[in-house]
Amino acid sequence: MEKKVRVFTVLICLLLLTTGCRREQTAAGYKEVEKTGFLMGTLVTLKVFDRDADKSSRAADKAFARIREIESLMSLNIEDSQVNNINEWAGIRPVEVSHDTLKVVEKGIYYGQLSEGLFDITVGPLARLWRIGTENPQIPGSTRINNALGLVDYRDVEINQETKEIFLKRPGMVIDLGGIAKGYAADEAKKVLMAEGIEHAIINLGGNVLTVGPKHDGGPWNIGIKDPYNPNGSLLGFVRIQDKTVVTSGDYERYFEKDGKRYHHILNPYTGFPGNNEIKGVTLIAHSSFDADALSTTVFLLGVEKGMQLVESLDGIEAVAITRDRQVVISSGMGDAFSISNNNYKMR
Repeated sequence: MEKKVRVFTVLICLLLLTTGCRREQTAAGYKEVEKTGFLMGTLVTLKVFDRDADKSSRAADKAFARIREIESLMSLNIEDSQVNNINEWAGIRPVEVSHDTLKVVEKGIYYGQLSEGLFDITVGPLARLWRIGTENPQIPGSTRINNALGLVDYRDVEINQETKEIFLKRPGMVIDLGGIAKGYAADEAKKVLMAEGIEHAIINLGGNVLTVGPKHDGGPWNIGIKDPYNPNGSLLGFVRIQDKTVVTSGDYERYFEKDGKRYHHILNPYTGFPGNNEIKGVTLIAHSSFDADALSTTVFLLGVEKGMQLVESLDGIEAVAITRDRQVVISSGMGDAFSISNNNYKMR
């Protein structure tokens, strides 16, 4: 009988087309089910803890299906996605969209207003010029940047709530939801897991980390923050969270170098160039990954002083900012939830 059970478990894993599967026994009778897959342009990992491994596996599959659904609506890499349809008909006619796409675009406009345009979902024309994260990144000329800047303005996105239509006012405008859609997908995956009765899980969408409840042993989750100067090696420190999200933005995530200078993917909609201030990386802690995703970009572009002022003005939001001279600045409500583990850094 034991042999049959093992064979059945292996078959479940083999049947998953886009995900990997791993099961482990943990303390107190809980079993860990881990599944991974490449979605929304990044590696997605779900770790689900329950005494019933089959229940966890089914819940994780449903969460992956929900993420895949969101990707199909909002990815610029999927030809017939709703976002690509909106962009194709820019300046011509409005496009009817789903509740999901409408909600994400609305949130993007909200954060455009909150950030006074630093977070802008119409940054697509600039992103297409720079092509950072592709095999052929480039430094565009000033004329091309100025032309692209003329197409970047979240205020030129029109939403019709009654018809669920979105319209870009000018031809050539491009919505890019890469700075916010992953956060929405993480929150939606959490809703799916909770609806399936999962009380302990961790969701990781390429650095957007969201937890369900406490750890199965009752303690907080310890989420590592990468060392911005050695992101594939050491950690800078840890954040202890429960039922919250940790989202990081930094100049070390996607970039290219030319003539000794680094050009990263977080573009400033006012200058058309990658953001340039004293922040090397910033981590946001919040209840919603949807909000933290947009805020991490915003705070990175604002810089330490103005970025932290924004964080302090918002309820339930905390932040850890790392400067280029290896100093760490934390928001006032962080308390002992954050600790440095790397001697190369010190608190400011």
